[in-house]
Amino acid sequence: MKRKLSLLVAVVLSTMLLATGCGASSDQKAGDTKAPAGSEKGVFRVGLEAGYAPFNWTQMDAANGGVKIDGSAEYAGGYDVEIAKRIAEGLGKELVIVKTEWDGLVPSLTSNKIDAIIAGMSPTADRKETIDFSDIYYQSDLIMVVKSGSPFENAKSIQDFKGAKITAQLNTFHYSVIDQINGVVKETAMDNFPAMRVALESGMIDGYVSERPEGVSAQAANSNFKMVEFTEGFQTSAEDTAIAVGVAKGSELTVKINEILKGISEDDRIKIMDEAIKNQPAAN
Repeated sequence: MKRKLSLLVAVVLSTMLLATGCGASSDQKAGDTKAPAGSEKGVFRVGLEAGYAPFNWTQMDAANGGVKIDGSAEYAGGYDVEIAKRIAEGLGKELVIVKTEWDGLVPSLTSNKIDAIIAGMSPTADRKETIDFSDIYYQSDLIMVVKSGSPFENAKSIQDFKGAKITAQLNTFHYSVIDQINGVVKETAMDNFPAMRVALESGMIDGYVSERPEGVSAQAANSNFKMVEFTEGFQTSAEDTAIAVGVAKGSELTVKINEILKGISEDDRIKIMDEAIKNQPAAN
């Protein structure tokens, strides 16, 4: 009888332990909200380089609406960040900024590490082969940034840069249009705009191609720089000077983002850019 009772007790205890173990496992799974990067529910992960003022930059605090950079003590600010905030709010999600080198943005998107690229990126035909784009959220023009007092500061045509040492950012259409200048010395493309500013200041180059907001930003940050606007400028397509949000092929975010962008008036977009230019750190 004791043996049977002992066996019965052992069975009951084993059943209780098994149930408790299963319950713990179930609770753990239910409470585990961690998901692969780029797929968290309630999170909108945006990739940008945080080095292309006034579109995006890196700063040390949350001043002027800066957003904490994921995995860093630094913050990101700028026009792109403000647009990203509005999109995240419209989606009902928390904005997470993922600082990513320019060359790594598209691979990060296609590998699901980020949900969108909001980084002053143009929706070119080449990029459209790999990713999709939203409607345009900014339209700009190409200019040249040179040193004040240089032989090129009063240029009116791109052909006035014959013999000049010119560069632009790596893997952008800015670099390809340099070929339109007859007799130009096309220098090696550079990774980012801060590097080009240093090269221009040191005399390594005579100028670099950028969009107008970067030109305004550069001359505002450094009195030694001057933005040259052309009466006879570069030949570009509308998509080259447009800026849109990059998303994964077939993403359901495209329609949602387009609806949100429709709610941002042209006046609001100008105000956001003007504020970005005013607030950018001088170091950018």
